[in-house]
Amino acid sequence: MVIGANPTDGHPVFASRMKRRLREGAQLIVVDPRRIDLVRSPHIEAAHHLQLRPSTNVAVVNAMAHVVVTEDLVDRDFVTARCEGFDDWAEFVARPENSPEAVEDVTGVPAAELRAAARLYASAPNGAIYYGLGVTEHSQGSTMVMGMANLAMACGNIGRDGVGVNPLRGQNNVQGSCDMGSFPHELPGYRHVSDDAVRTVFENLWGGTLLAEPGLRIPNMFDAAIDGSFRGLFVHGEDIAQSDPNLKHVTAALEAMELVVVQDLFLNETARYAHVFLPGASFLEKDGTFTNAERRINRVRAVMKPKTGKHEWQIVSEIATAMGYPMAYDHPGQIMDEIAAVTPTFTGVSFELLDKLGSVQWPCNEEAPEGTPIMHVDEFVRGKGRFVVTSYVPTSERSTRRFPLVLTTGRILSQYNVGAQTRRTGNVAWHPEDILELHPHDAEDRGIKNGDLVTLASRVGETTLRAEISDRMPTGVVYTTFHHPVTGANVVTTENSDWATNCPEYKVTAVQVGLAAAGS
Repeated sequence: MVIGANPTDGHPVFASRMKRRLREGAQLIVVDPRRIDLVRSPHIEAAHHLQLRPSTNVAVVNAMAHVVVTEDLVDRDFVTARCEGFDDWAEFVARPENSPEAVEDVTGVPAAELRAAARLYASAPNGAIYYGLGVTEHSQGSTMVMGMANLAMACGNIGRDGVGVNPLRGQNNVQGSCDMGSFPHELPGYRHVSDDAVRTVFENLWGGTLLAEPGLRIPNMFDAAIDGSFRGLFVHGEDIAQSDPNLKHVTAALEAMELVVVQDLFLNETARYAHVFLPGASFLEKDGTFTNAERRINRVRAVMKPKTGKHEWQIVSEIATAMGYPMAYDHPGQIMDEIAAVTPTFTGVSFELLDKLGSVQWPCNEEAPEGTPIMHVDEFVRGKGRFVVTSYVPTSERSTRRFPLVLTTGRILSQYNVGAQTRRTGNVAWHPEDILELHPHDAEDRGIKNGDLVTLASRVGETTLRAEISDRMPTGVVYTTFHHPVTGANVVTTENSDWATNCPEYKVTAVQVGLAAAGS
């Protein structure tokens, strides 16, 4: 089951392997507002496409769970042996208001189709869920992840080969970045900063005092910058002035800061606001590791020396030293040794082991000296898997008479993310500009023809781009990419975000579309 992800465009290596399995007979359920290529393409057709309305993911997963519980499709042995909280959760999802029939008007998914998909997932010998940013980039993104975990546990689809709840990461080292404590509330290994024992480990290593309170998330940084209490930012390898929502708010925050440092491969949109620009390095110049979505730590070796004469870790070390904290390494392998010394899930990882095995999947320690291919085989990290009630709460970003359509965004294969690298290649021949896809009915209502220049407006901003008439989306939903800064699609996305993580709600923006005025 692929939920909120478009692997053929966003994760092509994974997609090629998935398509091979589909050709070998695996069944596929796609949950997506847009008819992605995996729904129907040569030699492949999904068994079910649950074409839900944007923002209704939680209602759909609760309705699937309703079918599993009320039709007695639960893996009772798994739930009894390995889970807790099932009875309260089962009582919740079994309520009539969570049935496929009750939520059909909310989600737009035919009840019969949803019931059939739930039965297919629950009855399969192996059922795997793969999800992407179409899950997490919602105000209820965290709730949906819990909902998928509930469904997987109820069906016993955890802890063996071919199952699980599997995130498709947006970039090649997102997993590694998270593992290393890039969250403001966690230290490496997903340990909370409020844990005195954990802080003591790092304080002893680093010779300093760490705060027990979480830091700011990115949206909070922007708000604080505008308020005047947050005055400096180091942006490393991210173009926030193109990729983040409500760009007017982002640029106002960047302009308000006393110091903005940008480190990247190219001068990007954020660099326009930088006081200092530092050179980045490409993957061909890096010596270290990338960790992918399956927790696999892959060794990366430099093909050439950095054109700038310094590795990125050397630049960061020199900045730290200049600021009063001596930081010196002779080789990135020493950094990995430091990681292993303070992170329980990495205690066995070293460059020597990676050179020997090629790659390992954490946890890698005394209990698993060559890594852990499958997590949660006999028990969960917390012991028992806990079912959590996941109530559906409609997003506050609603369509209105003024903004009657809903915009959702995504990627295309030939351009990558904000296009900082791919727009400098011949790929522009395939995707020279961002296009707005809209349903024929919505286009006809507005007198829009294929190729027309149109305005896309929300309550926070407006941009202009070319229209493409398409039946990939349901009526009332429009879609675009965000690869080209000239379009600035995130000018119209809002600062709505997930209740737990503050991940922006890129996938749901109330908009209006109209013909652009001559000369726009």
